[in-house]
Amino acid sequence: MASATYAVTTDKSIESAIEALTDALSRRQFSVLWHLDMNEKLIQKGLEPEPPFHVLEVCSAPRAKEALRTTQIVGYFLPCKLVVYQDRETGKTTLGLPDPEALLTLAGHSSLDGLAREITAILHEAVEEARQ
Repeated sequence: MASATYAVTTDKSIESAIEALTDALSRRQFSVLWHLDMNEKLIQKGLEPEPPFHVLEVCSAPRAKEALRTTQIVGYFLPCKLVVYQDRETGKTTLGLPDPEALLTLAGHSSLDGLAREITAILHEAVEEARQ
């Protein structure tokens, strides 16, 4: 089974990393459906901000359809989630994700294994490109 998470660091700013990641995902037919700026939400709730932390929910519609056709349970794991944040200890920008291959094993359908490997490889590739 794959590792539960995947993360890399970059010297890019948070904003530059998010832009690079969005571009890298788009070239791989993944769209950003939602972008959460965690500090914006904390401040709205009257809480002190943390180091910057952003959550991007992304999807490849054809791959999502294929997975849902196999089993609707996979919808519990959609869309894919990626994060971009400033590491509290190092101050470096980190890009990461919970590993789709690891998550999809929870759906209990081995017929999703090939698709899970494909999505994992694509997202790792996009993260690696964005870190450069």
